[in-house]
Amino acid sequence: MTVPDSLMPAIPAVARESPGASPTLADVARLAGFSPATVSRVLTGSARVRPQTRRQIEQAVAHLGYVRNHAQRAVNPRRAGSGRPARAGSIAFVVCEDIVKLFAEPFFARMLWSVSQTLASRDLQLVLLTLHAPGDYHTVVRYLRNGHVDGALMASMHWRTAEDLAGFGVPLVLIGRPQRDAERFSYVDADNVGGAAMAVDYLLKQGRTTIATIAGPPDMAPGVDRLLGYRQAMTRAVATDTGLIAYGDFSRQSGEHAMSRLVDLRPGLDAVFVASDLMAAGALRALRRLGRRVPEDVAVIGFEDSPLAQYTDPALSTVRQPADVMASVATRELLSQLAAPERDPVHVILDTKLVLRAST
Repeated sequence: MTVPDSLMPAIPAVARESPGASPTLADVARLAGFSPATVSRVLTGSARVRPQTRRQIEQAVAHLGYVRNHAQRAVNPRRAGSGRPARAGSIAFVVCEDIVKLFAEPFFARMLWSVSQTLASRDLQLVLLTLHAPGDYHTVVRYLRNGHVDGALMASMHWRTAEDLAGFGVPLVLIGRPQRDAERFSYVDADNVGGAAMAVDYLLKQGRTTIATIAGPPDMAPGVDRLLGYRQAMTRAVATDTGLIAYGDFSRQSGEHAMSRLVDLRPGLDAVFVASDLMAAGALRALRRLGRRVPEDVAVIGFEDSPLAQYTDPALSTVRQPADVMASVATRELLSQLAAPERDPVHVILDTKLVLRAST
């Protein structure tokens, strides 16, 4: 039995762009259409694989000429008495944003602290990598594949990077649900849909009738999911109005600009649900400049419950997502993958909570 022609386009772009490069386990996984964990089980002789699945993976291995690299960690000394290569002793934290946004957004600081605390008890180092510009992907992949780290956590994913996750070549856990092929990867996320709907439901119950939203980027799962939650709540209230949606990029400036556009389009709006606290801070500034009182004229609810929310004027009502818990759970899951490479992907969704302050 041969590999179907329909599978041929699945050969990774990285392999085509680098003639002579050795195929990786991730390449086999993409060609065969299974997760890296399933491929690993076949290559290690696990009985927990269906015969048909095993045959398809073996065909992909033969087609690519993949050879297991048993000495992948040969640059490191072996564990005393174990016969197994020692680990690199490091975990990468990959953030798909530029360095300016990384340090401007409190969300990342909270996650980094939580990850470092979790790894400290395991005597593991944390390596911070950013993946933003087009050339960053190959640089990050080379670093990860060269054995500098044992695994990686990834946050703030956009569509392009989600498509290339299998190319990282190391155990990977995502902080936030990927937009595509979510079932193939382990991830930890907050209930973005439910949290957004909860915020809008509260505004409706308070008698607000013209509720707008400033949504996040449409190429990121939090942006899509929080907009979905807004739409679900508005639909239940029979209060849909597509003119009440503006978009931002989770930055303060984009929230300010989006709020100005919304007021210009709907001067009578009396509430806004904003998909991040930073954008909500920008929205408050725009409303103040436009002479709209908060909450008397316009109620505002953000999302995240970052430290910033307590110090805006007025203090910001928001949906709390447990960023520190998300990062800690994701780190522990990655450590579990390192201990058991055959582990199936795990999907965790954590509850959110509405925190009320002076802006509503």
